Amino acid sequence: MTNGLDPHALRSQFPILARTVHEKPLVYFDNAATTQRPHSVVEAISSFYEHSNANVHRGVHQLSVEASEAFEEARESVARFLNAASAKEIVFTRGTTEAINLVANSFLGASVRAGDEVLITHMEHHANIVPWQLLCQRTGAKLKVAPMDSTGVLDLEAFESLITDRTRLVGIVHVSNALGTVNPVQEVCVMAKAKGVPVLVDGAQATPHLAIDVQALGCDFYCLSGHKMYGPTGIGALWARQSHLEAMPPWQGGGEMIKHVSFTETTFNEVPHKFEAGTPHVAGAIGLKSAIDFIESVGVAQIAEHEQALLSYATEKLLAIDGLRIIGQAKNKGPVISFVVESAHAHDLGTIVDHFGVAIRTGHHCAMPAMQFFDVPATARVSFAAYNTHEEIDVFIDALNHARAMLVP
Repeated sequence: MTNGLDPHALRSQFPILARTVHEKPLVYFDNAATTQRPHSVVEAISSFYEHSNANVHRGVHQLSVEASEAFEEARESVARFLNAASAKEIVFTRGTTEAINLVANSFLGASVRAGDEVLITHMEHHANIVPWQLLCQRTGAKLKVAPMDSTGVLDLEAFESLITDRTRLVGIVHVSNALGTVNPVQEVCVMAKAKGVPVLVDGAQATPHLAIDVQALGCDFYCLSGHKMYGPTGIGALWARQSHLEAMPPWQGGGEMIKHVSFTETTFNEVPHKFEAGTPHVAGAIGLKSAIDFIESVGVAQIAEHEQALLSYATEKLLAIDGLRIIGQAKNKGPVISFVVESAHAHDLGTIVDHFGVAIRTGHHCAMPAMQFFDVPATARVSFAAYNTHEEIDVFIDALNHARAMLVP
């Protein structure tokens, strides 16, 4: 038990954690890819479909009213969770990836010109690389990359020097999914704002582990994914300053995002609905609200302290294994450890430990440039959540030692 958080008690809220894999108790250490869902989230989604399923905003019957109220309550919940100034600043998306694409196509898409620049970092997830590449290819703009050092820490001096009068946006990951590095987002925002450059933050890996205050951070856009934070897949959100949303053109057209349509012109809905074309993922939004309720009931600070204790314990155990190297050794890390074992491929390690019931991630983690920087084709990655335990780490270490004995000559 850490600071009042008892992971053993929490586990009873997650039905999937009671199952076995290959006749072994499941040890789920793939939380950076997706977390498991507590029963409260599953029940919230089920209850909506069983009792209030209807389309939102366009009906006057009771079910539609209930669905609309629940959907907008979810928006209010996300706004409170991020300390947004208004729920109007929350746009529901399919996740972080769609949120970044929305900004790339709407905020910059109509204004970027040849010779303009977008600045990102070397540790970005593909979701914060490819949309900007596509934009640059289409417009003639240039994608610039701020370097990191051998521990996986952003070079702030180099970063600041790369912001020029042609920089139109900075995109930065809050917590690296591949390295665990927690970037100094507030400091980055100060640097960028001093030169009048807006900042987008990929918060997919931060929202499950850190208290997020978008107003204090000073960024312009913040993106999150529900399935990384104990919520459903297919739902996420973009927080953006209302002034930006008011000025941005719609990205997609269809129902809901309009006020009036004729064959000659269309007038668009108010924000945030202007960016939510079509029937939204109502059940997903309701599930996301329930996930936020779960996080807040446990306590963000309590979760973070528990996960840091797991990170420290697992790091110590892993470093004791001969031939193992941790990739990404920033002092300020989220609960993620990527590693390689000499003479053993990451996929083989993952396959063998799975037979001990241990689920880890192997591969490039949608961060190929980071893998290339460290000159590794792939890593094995363990990532922790509130429901994980020290005992599970012991099981994992035992399984990893068995895998190493099988694979290393």
